[in-house]
Amino acid sequence: MRLLALSLACLLPLASLPAAAADASVEARLTARGLKYTIDDDGDYKVILNFSEEGRTQLIYVSGGTEDVSGLSIREVFAPAANIKTDGLTAEMAMDLLRESRTKKIGAWEIAGDYLYYVIKLPDSANAQELNAAIRVAGSIADDKEIELSGDADRL
Repeated sequence: MRLLALSLACLLPLASLPAAAADASVEARLTARGLKYTIDDDGDYKVILNFSEEGRTQLIYVSGGTEDVSGLSIREVFAPAANIKTDGLTAEMAMDLLRESRTKKIGAWEIAGDYLYYVIKLPDSANAQELNAAIRVAGSIADDKEIELSGDADRL
């Protein structure tokens, strides 16, 4: 019984793992640009951009972790544009998104789960200004697509 109690006590710190997994360098870069954020359940940074002229907001995430690609540390910035189930996505629309991705200088359309995202993958060495630019590009493109696919709805 004592071993079980000790084991459980050792596991308690893991309950707050996402918050503990916070990346001080991301926080510093977001703060340097005046971006307010929260950290979601899986450790991603959640930023909400306000498009006041249009009376809209857009949700953008900065991944809480990085991935190594041939020695290059990559972080993702991603913004949801549509719920595929509720907004619908036909094969023709998917082909149009692929074509559109080809015209973008940074980022591309991706599907994950039930959502369509605009995703920018950049070196984690990106400074605060570059990370801010990626957030704004992803947010603007995703919000424009949300308007196109769902009309006036501003769910994401």
